Amino acid sequence: MTDDPPDEATGTSDTQRSARDDEGTTHDESADERFDGAFSLADFHDACQHVGRPVLTAGTVSRSHDLTHQRAHDVLEALAEDGSVSKLSVGTDPTVWYPTELEDLTDRERAIVFPKRREIVLDQPAQFTRAQLAQFAHLADTNGDGGYRYVVRPEDIWQAPHDSIESLRRTVRQALGATHDELEAWIESQFDRATQFRLRTHPDGYTVLEARSPEVMGNVARQTLDETHVHAPISETEDWVREGSEATIKRLLYEAGYPVQDERTLAGGDPLELSLDATLREYQQTWVDRFEAEGSGVLVGPPGSGKTIASLGVMERLGEETLVLVPSRELARQWAETIERTTSLTPDQIGQYHGGQKAIRPVTIATYQIAGMDRHRRLFDDREWGLIIFDEVHHVPSDVYRRSTHLQSRHRLGLSASPIREDDRQAEIFSLVGPPIGTDWNALFDAGFVAEPELEIRYVPWSDDEEANAYGSADGRERYRIAAENPAKIDEIRYLLSAHPEGNALIFVEYIDQGDAISDALSVPFLSGQTPHHRREQLLSSFRDGEAPTLVISRVGDEGIDLPTADLAIVASGLGGSRRQGTQRAGRTMRPAGGSLVYVLATRGTREEEFARRQLQHLGRKGISVREETVERD
Repeated sequence: MTDDPPDEATGTSDTQRSARDDEGTTHDESADERFDGAFSLADFHDACQHVGRPVLTAGTVSRSHDLTHQRAHDVLEALAEDGSVSKLSVGTDPTVWYPTELEDLTDRERAIVFPKRREIVLDQPAQFTRAQLAQFAHLADTNGDGGYRYVVRPEDIWQAPHDSIESLRRTVRQALGATHDELEAWIESQFDRATQFRLRTHPDGYTVLEARSPEVMGNVARQTLDETHVHAPISETEDWVREGSEATIKRLLYEAGYPVQDERTLAGGDPLELSLDATLREYQQTWVDRFEAEGSGVLVGPPGSGKTIASLGVMERLGEETLVLVPSRELARQWAETIERTTSLTPDQIGQYHGGQKAIRPVTIATYQIAGMDRHRRLFDDREWGLIIFDEVHHVPSDVYRRSTHLQSRHRLGLSASPIREDDRQAEIFSLVGPPIGTDWNALFDAGFVAEPELEIRYVPWSDDEEANAYGSADGRERYRIAAENPAKIDEIRYLLSAHPEGNALIFVEYIDQGDAISDALSVPFLSGQTPHHRREQLLSSFRDGEAPTLVISRVGDEGIDLPTADLAIVASGLGGSRRQGTQRAGRTMRPAGGSLVYVLATRGTREEEFARRQLQHLGRKGISVREETVERD
């Protein structure tokens, strides 16, 4: 180990400063008295946080706590004597000190809290601990080897499933195993923000925005909203909401840092009797219970976690006619088949409303595109829907689909594996549809409900120098396309298919020409947006049945197509897409059966390398390990 780096301002090292401290000229002696017999392991950790590392010198402790070097040395020796820290003589700075518990981190759970950054770092946490943390923190990163980093964001506290701060505080302390006053004070302040505003239904039937105090109403709501959102005030703490403005009010106040509690009396739909012929898993039952309590929300879980079945559990619980909105005709058909197969509803109670069919039934599945057209308003007006389900809910904030979000008076349920958008409007999803109701992905992996896929980025060389030169002389989108369509990828796909001959394989492409080239070279079918709907159904049926075990598929397969038997996914191109696209493609193999593999092909030495890492970074933060392999040219 070397000396500590020089101080940026003075050019002096820790060793030099420590020697200067020994002369007793740089610290207030009264600080020594403050720690007389009271310097604890918590004080040691404070110093660790101050310098950003778990290994300290006496000089570091002396500066962080304003002690003389001798006093810092004495308190560290005292901690070493009681076994709280260990010391090691190294290099030119004679001794370093570290918590003794670092020696056995691999054997037991440990949490380190950084309250100022609101970060929690855990090693080897139990599933119970992660389940507790998921109630008030966001999993930001994991190293794939038992290390986890959580961040506590305002929205995590706003959406915590607790009715009181006392209940939330108990969960925080259970998860962290100790009291952390600074972090808890911040959590309490955010919990308080989440209860400042509520929407409620007036006895006369209109909606009222109510604030807890005249101050917050005047300084926040009335500074944020205008006459297009509310009528004249009813009182110092109440405003009469203009009909149809509820979603906008919730979004604007959410963006201002004040989520709105939606306590309106939601309109009931026409009754619908049905029973679910499936047993919900424990976490799915929790999803249903939470939705019933909230009245709206977004189920967030990895592909294969059973969000569709859980939503049918919600339908059974509410017992009201339901409208399901989906992004594609194929997904509408799959929903209809799933409902018929897993519930007591008969085919004449299930309708589809899209370009191919236009049947409105007690349960109707419609595409977002059709639902947003004025000439199809009867889809909403002819029946009293009690529940609206938004599948692939990340579509909702887009300008194309937002017309459907005026259905604020109904129970609203969103479904998504990854409700993130590149325009950073994911918060709008939750304010328009409802708060997230989700499960830690790792908990589902560990419990065996969902198989964690094996992900590998394979950096493929150019097939020849001519292709490399063409890439070098091109620019913009053309350069990206040349890298994506690198012919050497066909040989790599052929190799991967031969290495994994069992099971079904999907090959994702971005460009039609590349899909045609791979299809011709491997003699396998290619499904794209240009494929007629009847041919799509034939190809998907053959794929599911194993008659055509390999299928090349364009962006039409990123969402809205259920491929439950996919054992292998090869992403040949399309790496410049969104994080959500990466989740969708990898998720096509994420099923309980296990043994799933995902290979991402990127042309070596091009922007595709960066795109591949960026696309899969989100999955890495979800707990999925990602390998990298460089392919050598023969």
